[in-house]
Amino acid sequence: MTSPPAGPPSGTPAKKNDGANPATEGGAPSTSGTADAVALSAGQRRRAARDERRQAKDALYELRRARKKAKDGTSLRGHHIVNAQGLAEAFPPPETPEFEPVTVRRRILHGAILVLLLAMLVAALVLANMVQRGEIELKFGQWKPLSAPVSCPSETLGYAPNASVTVNVFNGGSTEGKAGVVAEELKKRGFLVKDVANTTRDYSAPAVVISGAKGHSAAYTLQKNFPDTDYVQDDRQDATVDVIITANYGALVAVPKVDTNPGVLSCPGLSPAPSTPAVSAPAVP
Repeated sequence: MTSPPAGPPSGTPAKKNDGANPATEGGAPSTSGTADAVALSAGQRRRAARDERRQAKDALYELRRARKKAKDGTSLRGHHIVNAQGLAEAFPPPETPEFEPVTVRRRILHGAILVLLLAMLVAALVLANMVQRGEIELKFGQWKPLSAPVSCPSETLGYAPNASVTVNVFNGGSTEGKAGVVAEELKKRGFLVKDVANTTRDYSAPAVVISGAKGHSAAYTLQKNFPDTDYVQDDRQDATVDVIITANYGALVAVPKVDTNPGVLSCPGLSPAPSTPAVSAPAVP
């Protein structure tokens, strides 16, 4: 019995002949097979070209991502950049010990004193340099001789007419109106009263008579009208006389008891007292 010719297994589609020439079945290459191989190679080349373009795009995308990532400041060329926060975390600052307020104030005071001393030293050096170069000339005043001790005028004076004496009356005590009362009494005796006011100068004598060198005779005349007075001389250039009434003042010498004889000024507060009276000076007209 003759078996049927072998064919493709069941379920496998039979290969289509595609109109191939039977003469090529014996193993000789055919023209259509070469065209298929050439066409397949061209497709692979196109596919490979597409893959290369896709890979180039992917590489360009990755490069852009890397550049963008590098711009955030945390990495550079694949290396991590350490910022200030990272350094602070890696190297924490040492703990500063807390000082007492007294210690802090003492240190501040010492620093201020040191700065002040340094400033004074620099100023002294600059000043010494300027003096050495002649830019500054220091002039020190000469010692003035001590003035001669003030003494009471020793000349003998005559009693001047009351109308020729110009007097200012000052109240040096605590009782109000005392200078005005004395001024009125002096006016009644013929003296020329100019000013009546208060003063803060304090003396121990009941009354103090003050004048310049030209008013010695007028001062002597007023001293004869006041009991227990003290004389003080100042640098005024006229013949006016000041009378200061103190808290110890009582009253004027009664007119009949006024001594009009020549004499010297009474200066209990001055030393030394006159020893030998000089020749009498003429009275002030």
